[in-house]
Amino acid sequence: MPGENLSRDEARERARLLAVDGYEVALDLRSAVAEGEAARTFRSVTTIRFRSSRPGADTFADLIAPEVTRVTLNGRELDPATVFDGARIALPDLAAENVLVVDAQCAYSRTGEGLHRFVDPEDGEVYLYTQYEPADARRVFANFEQPDLKAPFTFEVTAPEGWVVLSNGAEEGETEGAREAHPLKGGGGRRVGPVHRFATTKPISTYITAVVAGPYHYVSDTYRRTFEDGTELEVPLGALCRKGLARHFDADDVFTVTKQGLDFFHDHFDYPYPFGKYDQAFVPEYNIGAMENPGCVTFREEFIFRGKVTQASYERRANVILHEMAHMWFGDLVTMEWWDDLWLKESFADFMGALSLAEATRFKDGWITFANGRKAWAYRADQLPSTHPITADIRDLEDAKLNFDGITYAKGASVLKQLVAYVGRDAFLDGARRYFKRHAYGNTTLADLLTALEETSGRDLAAWSRSWLQTAGVNALTPQVTYDAQDRITELSVLQEASPARPELRPHRVAVGLYRRGDADGALVRYARAELDVSGQRTAVEELAGAERPDLILVNDEDLTYCKVRFDERSLETLRGHLGEITDPMARALCWSALWGLTRDGLMPARDYLGIVLRFAGRESDIGVLQTLHAQARTALHHYAAPEWRETGAQQLAQGALRELRLAEPGSGHQLTWARFFASVASTEADFQLLNGLLDGTAKIDGLVVDQELRWAFLEPLAANGIADERRIDAELARDDTASGKRHHVRCLAARPSAEVKARAWADVVESDALSNALVEATISGFDQPGQRDLLAPYAPKYFDALRTVWQDRSIEIGMAVVRGLFPALQSSPDTLDAADAWLIGHPDAPPALRRLVSESRDDLARALRAQGCDAKVGGRP
Repeated sequence: MPGENLSRDEARERARLLAVDGYEVALDLRSAVAEGEAARTFRSVTTIRFRSSRPGADTFADLIAPEVTRVTLNGRELDPATVFDGARIALPDLAAENVLVVDAQCAYSRTGEGLHRFVDPEDGEVYLYTQYEPADARRVFANFEQPDLKAPFTFEVTAPEGWVVLSNGAEEGETEGAREAHPLKGGGGRRVGPVHRFATTKPISTYITAVVAGPYHYVSDTYRRTFEDGTELEVPLGALCRKGLARHFDADDVFTVTKQGLDFFHDHFDYPYPFGKYDQAFVPEYNIGAMENPGCVTFREEFIFRGKVTQASYERRANVILHEMAHMWFGDLVTMEWWDDLWLKESFADFMGALSLAEATRFKDGWITFANGRKAWAYRADQLPSTHPITADIRDLEDAKLNFDGITYAKGASVLKQLVAYVGRDAFLDGARRYFKRHAYGNTTLADLLTALEETSGRDLAAWSRSWLQTAGVNALTPQVTYDAQDRITELSVLQEASPARPELRPHRVAVGLYRRGDADGALVRYARAELDVSGQRTAVEELAGAERPDLILVNDEDLTYCKVRFDERSLETLRGHLGEITDPMARALCWSALWGLTRDGLMPARDYLGIVLRFAGRESDIGVLQTLHAQARTALHHYAAPEWRETGAQQLAQGALRELRLAEPGSGHQLTWARFFASVASTEADFQLLNGLLDGTAKIDGLVVDQELRWAFLEPLAANGIADERRIDAELARDDTASGKRHHVRCLAARPSAEVKARAWADVVESDALSNALVEATISGFDQPGQRDLLAPYAPKYFDALRTVWQDRSIEIGMAVVRGLFPALQSSPDTLDAADAWLIGHPDAPPALRRLVSESRDDLARALRAQGCDAKVGGRP
């Protein structure tokens, strides 16, 4: 990735110098359907009109392309060989008003960055889409690639006959072709094919422009709303996917959530949706969940479900739809100046997505999923050596790429949830409305938002901002309680702790709940509650003095703040024996989350945590919480359990999973979830015989339908344990010769326990760039099998030897996937830790982003070793 970075200082200097009036971008995508080398590049012609505050000054435009054929600045020809270095175009001697025209051959992407080209193995059709954040628009057209140089965009796309072509603006017309006047015409005035012209956008940043093109299946609808003043709004809606997925596409549900979201945001933001139409494209080989391109939102196509899924999957999709929709206001209408304030869009979108999910859709328990799953992501990120304040110090684009993390999203959303409790919901929303109207189509910093919120709430938020937005780390809150002779509370306090490295003690708005078991049914129910502000090391909960002795004290009941929850001894013993008896699903989810935190911190042995999961996960009613428990149980077994106990633990988990699978309601989401979990932890000959029987139809479990997606889930452990060979895996692909089937096929092939297989997988990912981003991900997933530690051991030193080359030669997206995915975490020994330390010490000049990734994985390994030490201390305890 040499020469492709852009520093904050460079961006600031360019923003002081330039103001951009508009872009005209013409793309010729007909080469996408060609064969061989002809399908490698496409023609891109960009016209940029901009002003300079200092005539005579020099600047540069951004472009990453194999070839630039022509550059003109104010009618003056510039030699591409002189001004273009592969990533930047030097622009000398600017005028007060400037016109730049760049004619380039840009490359189609196979990494999901820029203009991605995908060939569907099912029918040979070609599909294109763009993905830019934070700075890959420059792979498609010349531009000034920074968020604060907003401008209107006019796109024109020449595409093969019959293609659906979309951009941010509505299509204004499609013509069969053009001759002399068209910027993409060939020699001799030949006709250039269907040309799609799109309406000029409002001023937006480069990273949220978009083009989607191909023979997509397209479904339309309309959103209508009449406002109190009698004005009407009509928004054309579109939803699209590959033709091969059309039979699975439940567009009606997508439109239902979309309309519910638009109603919610119009009710609360008092600012009409500002970008005309609203298309939502579900695209193949997508690196992230979704992207908030105004008027043309893109999603990973895995949100179209090929088989049976649980309600948690539909909830997750709805949450992502609403998250991206919130961005239309937070991020697209009003955009951060630089990536330091990335949280101004991501934290708000995460918060508003969860809020609208719970209040506007059928998923009323959305905050439970947020508390148990989303915040776990934040807690992990906030305890890494790379933790950072929510308002981060982003020096350059590589820093920005890595800061789309749990702190920016989930911690930021958690802090906003507390801010709403602090200033009041009405004041918060009034501040948001003022913020939109004051800064529409502009750029902002933290100070702009705080000003609006201070105006509407009447509160000084400077101290709150310093504590919550400008410092890093997570506090732990622990109850401390004493009782009198009548078993009544004499004193209850909340103790606050911080790590030595992050010593900030913060103000917390918390609820403290007291729970006790009922005499008749044993249910754990809350009988007393106090809400208070916690500050400093110790805060008394005076309101609960005199209450009867509880079985469980839950600090941060209702999940009002962002903290690690700890327990007193009596509460911990109650959870060990009775967690499943907590009747309130939010309280139960918070207790599960707290126990996982104790396990990660090496304060609870992994086998104890797994024992609690085996006892009570079968009683968990919330399917999203159950799926999180299963994922955490696998991590506890493979990384936190003492090595000598892993085999025993695996057998216990598999036995428990099979028991719950057989007990689950036939055909239910819980049954499906336990089936998938059983397959993932299967470890004995009997387990594998059952999986084989379910695949070939000789075994049955009442109500369990083994559809194609579940077949692949059952086949992978058989492949990883040497039971399913290449011929059998190929036969499964023949049943499912689709894009999804190809990914599963690649993963299963890489999972086989063979030195030759592992060498081939390693070479495909590390030594070659032939695989697409999706197949790189699938290969890494199959390569890294917990039951193959000895087979993978030789790759630990190879990993550290390859790091610099991978980071140098591959795109940042693929580089991140390889560095994270192939770190030898399964080689959990002090030797691996020493190797990571040696690499970090020996490469002080490595790119900071690369050092950060290695440091984070090293920290995860150190945490795992501490947890294994904790687990080993319990010896043979079951």
